Amino acid sequence: MADILTLFIADGPSAFGIDSYQWVSIAMLILIGVFIWKKVPAMITGGLDAKIEEIKAQLDEAKSLRAEAETLRDEYAGKIASAEKDAEAMMEGAQREADAILAKAEADSKAMVERRKRMAEDKISAAEREAVDGVRASAANAAAAASRSIIADTHDGDADKALADEVISSL
Repeated sequence: MADILTLFIADGPSAFGIDSYQWVSIAMLILIGVFIWKKVPAMITGGLDAKIEEIKAQLDEAKSLRAEAETLRDEYAGKIASAEKDAEAMMEGAQREADAILAKAEADSKAMVERRKRMAEDKISAAEREAVDGVRASAANAAAAASRSIIADTHDGDADKALADEVISSL
C-alpha cells in the first residue's frame, strides 16, 4: 500500500516545495484578491442594480400603459353604450316619423277621396242643371214656336192693329 501512496504523491511537479494543487489554490486566491481590489463584485452588482432599475421602469411604464388602456377601454365602452342609445333613439324617432307619415298619408288620401267625391258630385249637379236648363230652353223654344204659330194662325191684321193701339195707349 505504501507503493500506491508514493505513486500519488510523486505524481506532479513541485516548485519551492509547493505541490501543484497548492499552486492552483494560491493562483485562485490571487485572482479573487485582484477581483476584489478592482471592485469587480461592485461592478457586477452595479450592473445588476441598473438592470433591476431598468426592469422596474419598464414595469412601471407597463402599469401606466395598462391603466391608460383600461381608461380608453372604459371610454370607448361608454361611447359604444351612448351610440347604442342614440341608435335606439333614432330608431324610435324614425318609427314615430314613419307612423306620422303613414297617418298623414291616410288622412291626405281620405281628404283627396272626399275632394274628388265632392268634385264628382259638383260635376253631376252641374250636368243636371245644364240638362234641366237645356230641357227648359228646349221647352221655352218649343212653347215660343208653338205660340208663334198659334198667334200667326189666329191673328190677322185687324187684331194686330187693335193690339198695337192698346199697347200705345198704355204707354
